[in-house]
Amino acid sequence: MRKLTYRKTAKDRLTTDRHSANAARVRVHVAKGDTVRVVRGDDKGKEGTVIRVFPKKNRVVVKGVNIVKKHRRATSAEDEGGIREMEAAMAASNVMLIDPKSGKPTRVRSRTDKDGTKERVSVKSGDSIPMAPR
Repeated sequence: MRKLTYRKTAKDRLTTDRHSANAARVRVHVAKGDTVRVVRGDDKGKEGTVIRVFPKKNRVVVKGVNIVKKHRRATSAEDEGGIREMEAAMAASNVMLIDPKSGKPTRVRSRTDKDGTKERVSVKSGDSIPMAPR
């Protein structure tokens, strides 16, 4: 008996993984706990700390920035519903890391020492930027 195949889609299904593009993580230049300044958008000029990073979507959540109103329904009798304000995710390209020396936004490079440790370096001042404690 002959095996049934779908001629139009058989090649597409076998050659590529459909979800590989969705699951690919993008290297984000900021980490949780970093102090950043927003350089684009409605909240331009505001500063805050990074609460959460979404590497698959290349987005970050910054404390006190990009506030949206969320309508919540009461899930139980004692729980109160209503409109709550919360921080929404924004594109990681819209924020820049703050230089610890000058306090101005800067790009970030990485430098590897002779002993093999990697550190983040401010492009403006050349000083190392320590990772925030988690």
